[in-house]
Amino acid sequence: MRILCAVDGSECSQWGVQSLEALAGREPEEVTLLHVVDPSALQSGKGANAAAEKRALAAMEKAGGILLREAERTARVALGQAATGPRTTFQRTLAHGPLAHTIVRQARRVKADLILIGSRGLSDIRGFLLGSISRQVASIARCSVFVVKQPIPQLRHVTLAVDDSKHSRAAARFLRSSLLPDSATTTILSSAERPVTDLAVRYLSKSQVAELERPVLERATKLVAALRDEFLKEGFAVETGVQMDHVIDTIVKQVEATHADLLVIGSRDLTKSERLHLGSVSESLLRHAPCSVLIVRGTSG
Repeated sequence: MRILCAVDGSECSQWGVQSLEALAGREPEEVTLLHVVDPSALQSGKGANAAAEKRALAAMEKAGGILLREAERTARVALGQAATGPRTTFQRTLAHGPLAHTIVRQARRVKADLILIGSRGLSDIRGFLLGSISRQVASIARCSVFVVKQPIPQLRHVTLAVDDSKHSRAAARFLRSSLLPDSATTTILSSAERPVTDLAVRYLSKSQVAELERPVLERATKLVAALRDEFLKEGFAVETGVQMDHVIDTIVKQVEATHADLLVIGSRDLTKSERLHLGSVSESLLRHAPCSVLIVRGTSG
């Protein structure tokens, strides 16, 4: 697997690099450490001191180079390769441009299977108004994105949220083949929306509501059972859950209850309209989940 890890010197960025330790059991083929310098941040408007801006840019580039070397040392330690032969190839890249778009562009350039990025975990209102870099990357990247919200020395409890789509099946395959250690326990959860509104329930009997819900629950149960068998076949510990409630609330509560280290979800490529309104389930979970989130997208897995 090829991983692009974005670093900026912040604490959450360090969590991203250190989280490679949780992936050490499946040693990546290549890790690209990327630091992005955004020259537009230095542009102070008409009449600005061009010489001062040039000196500031040079200083930022020098600091970025130092940061990348430190990040590589941390990455080698995290992967357990500090004192051994280099089984993983490391690349250091200093790029220029808008942060999120440059990260995604560089991921395409190196043909990354996974973007690893730390998140500050902004509050809901502030995060919505400002938009975090991690959320922007997750909304436009074609490959999978691992957003690290806290230190993850190892993956012990993973929640895989699924629905009856090829994207969920791809997420399950990616998790088993590229990420999940043998020691982890995976909870496969399907949360189905009720086929009738709360208003309609007032005018229907319990038996009528149950009749409408039964086929939805049966499909979800069948899906979860099939995925469970695939995990068990490969020797992974697995638990399951099927619930009928609001999808986002159910998944977030499950993650909180199990103290999951990671939430894994599959996602299709978003349309421009969806990116603008941040309306997908994956985007909502990325914003609300208390743990780190892996969004599996593209051909990964």
